[in-house]
Amino acid sequence: MNEAGTILVVDDDATILHVLVAILECEGFAVMPALSGKIALSAIDISPPDLILLDILMPGLDGFEVCRRLKANEATMGIPVIFVSGKDDVEDKCAAFDAGGVDYVTKPFNGQEVIARVRTHLQLA
Repeated sequence: MNEAGTILVVDDDATILHVLVAILECEGFAVMPALSGKIALSAIDISPPDLILLDILMPGLDGFEVCRRLKANEATMGIPVIFVSGKDDVEDKCAAFDAGGVDYVTKPFNGQEVIARVRTHLQLA
């Protein structure tokens, strides 16, 4: 395991996924990218990460459903989930917390803010 932590980044937008991976890798994190909720759940079964950055709007399993499944599983319920989404209304933010998320970052995001939130939640975990 990486000393800084392993982060699973889930987003169906390959450009955003690439940017988040680059930001996190520059800070010394090991990063597992996933382009869908289904891929993310499979990756978690193989190698659970220390934290997950999770998009909401994705085809197939959306971020809310992925998070609910993780929180319903005893083996994964303790993994912190930070939602990263272009949806910035209060209802979506509340739904993210109701699904089990620990934080919420809106797109477009600031790399320093993402790193600060990741580090904070890794320390709290």
